[in-house]
Amino acid sequence: MKACIATGTYHAPGETFVNRHISDLFGGNTCVLFNTAKAGNPLDKQIMSRRNEVEVTFKKLVQTFEYMSRYGSTSLPRGRAHTRVETFLTEQKPDLILAEFGPEAVALTPLACELGIPLFSYFRGYDASKSLQSPSKLRAYRKCIPYWSGVFAVSQFLLDNLAAHDIAHPRSMVIPSGVNTDVFQPAEKIPSSFLFVGRLIEKKAPDLMLRAFLEVAKSSDRAHLTVVGEGPLDDTCRTLTSAAGMDNRVTFTGALPHEKVCELMARTPILLQHSVTAKNGNTEGLPTSIQEAMASGMAVISTRHAGIPEAVIEGENGLLVAEHDEDGFHAAISELANDPDKAARMGTEGRKRACEYYDNRRLLGDLEQTLAQWR
Repeated sequence: MKACIATGTYHAPGETFVNRHISDLFGGNTCVLFNTAKAGNPLDKQIMSRRNEVEVTFKKLVQTFEYMSRYGSTSLPRGRAHTRVETFLTEQKPDLILAEFGPEAVALTPLACELGIPLFSYFRGYDASKSLQSPSKLRAYRKCIPYWSGVFAVSQFLLDNLAAHDIAHPRSMVIPSGVNTDVFQPAEKIPSSFLFVGRLIEKKAPDLMLRAFLEVAKSSDRAHLTVVGEGPLDDTCRTLTSAAGMDNRVTFTGALPHEKVCELMARTPILLQHSVTAKNGNTEGLPTSIQEAMASGMAVISTRHAGIPEAVIEGENGLLVAEHDEDGFHAAISELANDPDKAARMGTEGRKRACEYYDNRRLLGDLEQTLAQWR
């Protein structure tokens, strides 16, 4: 089997799940369609940028499928030239296209139909939340999904959210992104240390997380938080820390290579992540950082948001609070800061759960088997 992986950005550092599909799916027998490239061609694949040739114009796509329905046509009318992309797919001869994120599937639906290539969509977060706030994208999803061969999502929450907006496919399956549980493993933990990993953006509420931690740090001489990531709320978080006189209690590292994150997780007992629904409707799917933390033997303090309660079982491998509940988040941090044995037990349970449900090698096998059956 050979798959064409369609994605917005080729080899984006934070999209380890997409990069894993490109490198490992069907033994690495893949080619790649993308809009932009971050770092050339580090995986040494046959690649093609579809930029300026196959654009996501949701209104036009809806009109195209309405034309097909009206005239009983199975051949799409020719529109924007896409000769290079069509030639690429014809030469590469993929058995299927796996579109990472819903808009990529929408964009390629007409061309996949023309060429008779089975097309699958993988929903991961914003594409099954924020995107649904747009009437044109909503209509495009509804028009395109009958032409797809199947749908995957990283959490049941995303499939349910799509279904609530009348976007459903009879072949749908939850397959989380997963984590390599041989790479992410526990090591000796540094007492009273906490970790945040993610972009410093609204839906991860790093400022709220930070305020809750700083309150705990006032009464705990040893508590220390490492913040890994960058984003528009970076200055806000640094200012909060300085204003509290806690620059020595919080370390801001900026973005780090994956191997450095792995080292930090191995040595840190507790992950903090206060995910919320952003004002524009954007949500998580199931954060990769939480799956990696579980595999690393970390207790997780997070929120009852999106797919997080599917991975973090309250009282077993972590603590959850409602979105925007700063007092509750402060109390949860304080609870585990004052009871390291409980945090350690939760980390052990998280590791067991990660190995059972989130090992990416098993999940990759599930994906390969399902793609082969459904195409």
